[in-house]
Amino acid sequence: MYIASKMFLTKGVGQNKEKLVSFELALRNAKIAPFNIVKVSSIFPPHCEIVPAKQGLKRLTPGQIVHAVLAEASTDEHHRLVAASVGVAIPKDRERFGYLSEYHSHGEDEKTAGDYAEDIAAQMLATILGLEFDVNESYNKRLDVWKLSDEIVQTRNISQTSVGKKGVWTTVVAAAILIP
Repeated sequence: MYIASKMFLTKGVGQNKEKLVSFELALRNAKIAPFNIVKVSSIFPPHCEIVPAKQGLKRLTPGQIVHAVLAEASTDEHHRLVAASVGVAIPKDRERFGYLSEYHSHGEDEKTAGDYAEDIAAQMLATILGLEFDVNESYNKRLDVWKLSDEIVQTRNISQTSVGKKGVWTTVVAAAILIP
């Protein structure tokens, strides 16, 4: 059985005349290009510890199959802003699982995209915890209610943005890398 015990967050940006190469360069910038990345869905495992990327990378070997929640966005439009974000929501009861979310957009700055990714993860966690919320309320207000309920202990995100250049593909990635 494979259950991640550790996780790290990373991000990167790459630019090249070829879209695939810009993606590869974004993975290199994020320090995760040497791995075979398998995209997984949105569960933050019980008891999983978030570690710094440098520490997590030491536990991996080039060529290794790595499970990740990966957000990516690309553009070849001049001055087009792209964003990729991964949000995390962790329950107070560490016997329970939390949520990860991936979000990618155009025209949003890093804070806006990151807050939205965090909001998505927190909403998913809130629904399994039985916490009520109004989707029309601001994220900050909902988060205050959830934290006051003493059920959601932590939310965070990692986000990468960049602006496209004429004749060049720009790719941004944000990832949560799960480590056994």
